[in-house]
Amino acid sequence: MAAPTKICSVFRNGLFNGKVAIVTGGGTGIGKAITQELLYLGCNVMVASRNEERLRKATDEMKKNITSPAELDHMQCNIRKEEQVQNLISKTLKRFGKLDFLINNGGGQFPARAETFSLKGWNAVIETNLTGTFLCCREAYNQWMNDNGGVIVNIIADMWKGIPMMSHTGAARAAVDNLTKSLALEWAESGVRINSVAPGSSIYSETAAANYGDPKIFAYNIPKIPLKRLGTVEEISTSVCFLLSPASAYITGETIKVDGGGSLYSTMMYNIPDHKKSKAYTWKDDEETKSKL
Repeated sequence: MAAPTKICSVFRNGLFNGKVAIVTGGGTGIGKAITQELLYLGCNVMVASRNEERLRKATDEMKKNITSPAELDHMQCNIRKEEQVQNLISKTLKRFGKLDFLINNGGGQFPARAETFSLKGWNAVIETNLTGTFLCCREAYNQWMNDNGGVIVNIIADMWKGIPMMSHTGAARAAVDNLTKSLALEWAESGVRINSVAPGSSIYSETAAANYGDPKIFAYNIPKIPLKRLGTVEEISTSVCFLLSPASAYITGETIKVDGGGSLYSTMMYNIPDHKKSKAYTWKDDEETKSKL
């Protein structure tokens, strides 16, 4: 039997004592790391996921590792479904009495070329990553944060140079980046701060490796990462906790990239084959085109 995970944090013990958070997609990968660090820091957490069996197992495991007075609960929720999201917020408020933090980590995608997407597949990714995030934000605001303030952190992706083979999630995550900025302005008067964290594609987790079917896919990125290593889920979690903390009280509408500098370097996880389909433009070509009109 594997040794229990030892949870720790760079932040002081008790930083979030008495606080309440919802973490969507909180039972695996990045979401699980966020959940565990919040618990370690004293925050009560409601984790939500579409897969109830996996969520229950993860919750039971995490409860064994709690070393603070914090409480952990779980609830099945498909964030694409409006009524289920409304239920998630209302039941969390009933269970814990308030809602200080919302971490929108729930999402999903599959690798494929854009021309092969069915409309159903496209809509599923957009609805999960964009619409689901919007619904969670809206309900958290309407049911609690409008009157009481709060902090929201959206987990997006390193999509500034496009995400070949996953253009659906790239489009959705770019939209969430803009949604974050818009809501930060609209909801500032209610005492709500909202920011995003963008993990690079070099953040390794066993869950992601299993989803992509190739545990070596992350290692392909290392030559293109200035820091020359993969990132960890803990490095995402600590960025989230920073944005939730008083240390970021004057930060809203921003996105923190956690990618080892990869977004500054070169396109990752995709090699374009040699071809001669792209023709250069010159003034001579322009003149020849005009002469044929």
